[in-house]
Amino acid sequence: MNKKTKIISVLAAVLAVILLASYYFSHHVIAVLTPMGPIAQKERNLMLVAGGLMLIVVIPVFVITFYIVYKYRDGHKGKYRPDFDHSAILETTWWLIPSALILILSVITWRASYQLDPYKPIASSTKPISIEVVALTWKWLFIYPQQNIASVNLMQIPVNTPVNLYLTADAPMNSFWVPQLSGQIYAMPGMSTQLHLMATSQGSYYGSSANISGNGFAGMHFMTNASSTAQFNNWVANAKSAEKPLNYQTYALLSQPSENNRVSFYNSTQPNIYSSIINKYMAPGMQMSSTIGSTQ
Repeated sequence: MNKKTKIISVLAAVLAVILLASYYFSHHVIAVLTPMGPIAQKERNLMLVAGGLMLIVVIPVFVITFYIVYKYRDGHKGKYRPDFDHSAILETTWWLIPSALILILSVITWRASYQLDPYKPIASSTKPISIEVVALTWKWLFIYPQQNIASVNLMQIPVNTPVNLYLTADAPMNSFWVPQLSGQIYAMPGMSTQLHLMATSQGSYYGSSANISGNGFAGMHFMTNASSTAQFNNWVANAKSAEKPLNYQTYALLSQPSENNRVSFYNSTQPNIYSSIINKYMAPGMQMSSTIGSTQ
């Protein structure tokens, strides 16, 4: 194979990879790259900026690697320089550029850590709603203290409305994630963490457990439906027609390990049940006195 044929083959392979990647991305929704809310959009932009900056180092490294492999291949008649062991220009280049990129990435990360703080509420003229989330084995429980209902494996929210999430676990530690709306946050027994999100477009968004938690982990997912305010109110009204309330007795049954759980609803909720779930793991004198979400 002559030199011209080799070059054409390499270019053809690169073009094929680009075409295949373009086809895949045009026919598949990559959740983290298709944000439907302000938090997810900022996180997507942060990933693209950070990835782009890192490619400044990664791409030249691969190019130089292939160049060296080609130039110093067996049988190539190149210049023989057995005493070459140092170049001030090269040393400066491969230390200065990565160091500058690390400094830039450090500043970007420092700023983004404050801007995307999961405990930071979303600024909006619309009154937020609160949802208390409990990671169970292997399902998600969503308690709506303001609406006095609850659902399993389904989170319904009104579009363009900030959502204040309060999360805990009554099972092994887990991680809550809706890629198109927010980042992920851990849910831990005996602790309440927070996450804020908002959907700017109506639709159904996949949510999942982002922390391996045993046999039923693969089925521990849920849908987040973002709808108009009127549709959300209708959903609340329909949930209130469910056959059973969420009290200590029904919760005791629900909290038992089960896999691939269907969506279900509870027409009312026991006052402060979220706090009681956390208090199970708290030492005397450190227990919560009220439901967090209902106070917002």
